[in-house]
Amino acid sequence: MLKVLKTTIIILLLWTAPLRAEQVFSIVALFDRDTSKHIEDLLQSRGTKSPLLVGIPRLLSHEEILNLYRQREFLPIWFNGWQLKTEAQTLLDSLRNTGTHGLCGEDYLLAELEGLLRIQTDFANHHLPLSPGSLAVIDLLLSQAFLTYATHMVEGQVDPALAHVDWRARRRKADLIKLLEYAIENRRMSPVLDDLIPPHTEYRRLIDALDKYRTISALGGWPKIPPGPTIRPGGFDERVPLLRALLLKTGDLEQISATDYLYDQATIEAIRSFQARHGLIEDGVVGPKTLDTLNVSVEERIRQIELNLERWRWMPKSFGERHIRVNIADFSLQVVEGDETVMEMPVIVGTQYRKTPVFSARMTYLEFAPYWTVPPTILREDKLPQIKKNSEYLKDKHFRVINRAGEDVTNDLQKIDWKAVKADSFPGFLRMDPGPWNPLGRVKFMFPNKFDVYLHDTNEVSLFEKNIRSLSSGCIRIKRPGELAHYLLEKKLGPGKLRALFEATAPKKISIDPLPVHIQYWTAWVDQNDMVHFREDVYFRDLDLDIALNEPAYRVMDQLKLDARTRLVIKE
Repeated sequence: MLKVLKTTIIILLLWTAPLRAEQVFSIVALFDRDTSKHIEDLLQSRGTKSPLLVGIPRLLSHEEILNLYRQREFLPIWFNGWQLKTEAQTLLDSLRNTGTHGLCGEDYLLAELEGLLRIQTDFANHHLPLSPGSLAVIDLLLSQAFLTYATHMVEGQVDPALAHVDWRARRRKADLIKLLEYAIENRRMSPVLDDLIPPHTEYRRLIDALDKYRTISALGGWPKIPPGPTIRPGGFDERVPLLRALLLKTGDLEQISATDYLYDQATIEAIRSFQARHGLIEDGVVGPKTLDTLNVSVEERIRQIELNLERWRWMPKSFGERHIRVNIADFSLQVVEGDETVMEMPVIVGTQYRKTPVFSARMTYLEFAPYWTVPPTILREDKLPQIKKNSEYLKDKHFRVINRAGEDVTNDLQKIDWKAVKADSFPGFLRMDPGPWNPLGRVKFMFPNKFDVYLHDTNEVSLFEKNIRSLSSGCIRIKRPGELAHYLLEKKLGPGKLRALFEATAPKKISIDPLPVHIQYWTAWVDQNDMVHFREDVYFRDLDLDIALNEPAYRVMDQLKLDARTRLVIKE
């Protein structure tokens, strides 16, 4: 009864003659105090005392929310008395736009906020204040929406280390509580929200691609091409008009200039463009692989773009002014200076069984004429069985056994019963001499890391002729090691010394200024010519991520620490 009387008095005051500044301040302070009591009560009860908060009590129990309000004595953040601050509308505008980032407004309580703020606006238009209890609910929802959205933008929706066992992303970090306070106190909500968005050009290009493909979907997508024999250049096939219609939708064909069944030159060039964008052999032949790729629906491509947008939200703010990138899914390496790619070459990556991990490190030296020390897994699964089958295997394949003291004990192993030897009892480690037989080739590029993965030359250059090159045991073989070594060392050594190093027969290490190396996994991206590229999910990491995005156990907000009081409630 007292609360109703208090509200009635305030309404009467608001409708009377203009108030002095100190009177307005007193009324605002009164509203803030009442609202703060409701905020504290709702947080202490984990939201269970408000039907408007049913379904999100766990979110309201995170330490971040509690600490935020506790340090300000539970005073509202988004209101001055009963007046909603303009920063709230700015936030709401960004939340309405989350779909452009491949995000879902439901995660940011958009529907709840839209409804409540519509009521608040109606009351304000009639110069009526909402009850402090309703203001408290709106304030909490706005804070939760900001922190969840900001977390997703800065760190991603899911923790990559939980979604992938071999993914070590160096994510951006920010003190989101301080950011929120700064945005409110300095009326800088708009620039703060803009700064949360990943700054990379590639991210913004993907956003544009997502919009383009959603438009295609809204207009009915592209046609499905029926199965049939291979369509070759110059041939006739009744599916050719469908091909043209599809390629027009994807942007590979500028216009349809023919309607007959002849597989003409314009359509052939469009297919080659499509094949190039999808990592296929660019032969203009519509065989089984190309046909399968053509028949991937636009909705599947939309999801692929959304998954790669999520990966960009895992990325650090900067890769370094000069750096090396490897895209595992594209089997490619780029050397980047600023925003320009100055070198690009094919690579060979790990098999599905021995996947190349995702991580970042710093290249610090090159080793010419390297030894190859056989990793324990390869020793156990590949080499030891060969040694047991053939007593001359070590000699024939230029292997030596090095004991724990670093001594060559190969000649002391004549009396060993190899059939009884197991990997964990192997008398040392297995090392291959430098030479043309060595799988590391003439040089390896070292960036120390926990995975013992590096770039290197190869003695199997014919493998680069394959289109799908997931063929190694985890390390990355590069097609033109001489070109990369020249780029890294020419200024330091000169061409003559560099040639001598490539002809060396004993290992030689050459240090370089540290250079960032980023081993990444992109199955969708947009190039500098605004061409949208897609690649096969060779390691099924898209599938893993898609599952993780739908499982609360992997989502970042559900991994935040809960306070002791909440843990006790959950335990009971």
